[in-house]
Amino acid sequence: MTSAENEVVDLCRDLIRIDTSNYGNDPGPGERKAAEYVAAQLDEVGISSEIYESEPGRASVVAQWGGGSTSGRQDGLLLHGHLDVVPAAAQDWQVDPFSGEIQDGYVWGRGAVDMKDFNAMLLAVVRDRQRTGRIPERPITLAFTADEEAGGMKGANVLVEEHPDLLAHCTEAVGEVGGFSTTVKGRRLYLIEAAEKGMAWMKLTARGTAGHGSMINRDNPITRLSGALARIGAHEWPVQLTPTMQTLLAAVGEIAGEEPTPENAERLVEEFGPAARMIGATLRNVTNPTMTGAGYKVNVIPTEATAHVDGRFLPGYEDDFFETLSKLCGEGIDIEFDQNQMPWETPYDGALVSAMESSLIAEDPDALVAPYLMSAGTDAKHFKRLGMRTYGFAPLRLPEELDFTALFHGVDERVPVDALEFGARVMDRFLDQV
Repeated sequence: MTSAENEVVDLCRDLIRIDTSNYGNDPGPGERKAAEYVAAQLDEVGISSEIYESEPGRASVVAQWGGGSTSGRQDGLLLHGHLDVVPAAAQDWQVDPFSGEIQDGYVWGRGAVDMKDFNAMLLAVVRDRQRTGRIPERPITLAFTADEEAGGMKGANVLVEEHPDLLAHCTEAVGEVGGFSTTVKGRRLYLIEAAEKGMAWMKLTARGTAGHGSMINRDNPITRLSGALARIGAHEWPVQLTPTMQTLLAAVGEIAGEEPTPENAERLVEEFGPAARMIGATLRNVTNPTMTGAGYKVNVIPTEATAHVDGRFLPGYEDDFFETLSKLCGEGIDIEFDQNQMPWETPYDGALVSAMESSLIAEDPDALVAPYLMSAGTDAKHFKRLGMRTYGFAPLRLPEELDFTALFHGVDERVPVDALEFGARVMDRFLDQV
């Protein structure tokens, strides 16, 4: 067992024990303590780093590693992970969500899969390679960011907007939510993220005429907004296959013995079992009303009603999404954007893809590897703006019975100990080839 395999579990547990809950607009503990921990782990093996705060406590860490004057390579690779996690209600968990407890062969805790596991893999592998002198010829930028769970505006976005010089040499980037295994008809299939849906967090506002609740009022903003929300929530968005999903479904169709088409795409996705929850959302645009607010007394019709909608749209179908949304809202509804981040899709080819595939196959020879489209968003959206080819590759070999996608932001989040060790081995092989 390598040094990286030996320490990846302890690094993951240490990171989980640092509460970095991100409450969105409400103050939280921030990422500063975790950033200082990461910086200390890098400094211990002779890798210098800098901590960048967007505001007090909201901290990201960046380190430059590898390359050098003798390599001659200028095409940097960004390896990035985020330090923040979503909140956890301790009373709902079997264990303290910030204990990093090991139980039943798993490391338990908030961030175990999203994404302190990958941070631990990166730290473990980089530390081991630095100690043993196995430093990549390619320049590597390591970034551990703040605020990803609220859209990354105080983390990755700050690096892109205010410190682009740190990333200017990077032509490719690798981050979270890819490289994990799922099982299709008994065959292990590793999914590499090669695309993400766009994210539109919208505030809808309807305005009308105030009045007494006992009287007829045909200009009631709550009625108008409710109709819009009902149409948005019930709308059946059509199946639309991007190049990434066509490639993935072709791989599944080969296993299932069925040629993929838009008509049978949903049936093929069902072959993923519980993972279909996430992958199925990448076949079409999605709009979900999530919050409403209006009024202050039961017998008073208010002048204004508001609601929030979470919209996720496919790369290449942006115009169709917003045109349809406008029609669903109808007249008298104003749309403001809390977040409006564009989707992205990177061609699934080239040397970096080959390195990811071969490093997985070397550790799991009977497996298949294919790209997929991520239904949610990651910091890759920000780094993509600098022209990088971006992928998600946090390798984990998972047991077939584990409902892995339910653990993202879920109760009793946990990651298998042997999956962490597997990930460290794969990442080590990957860095040999980049």
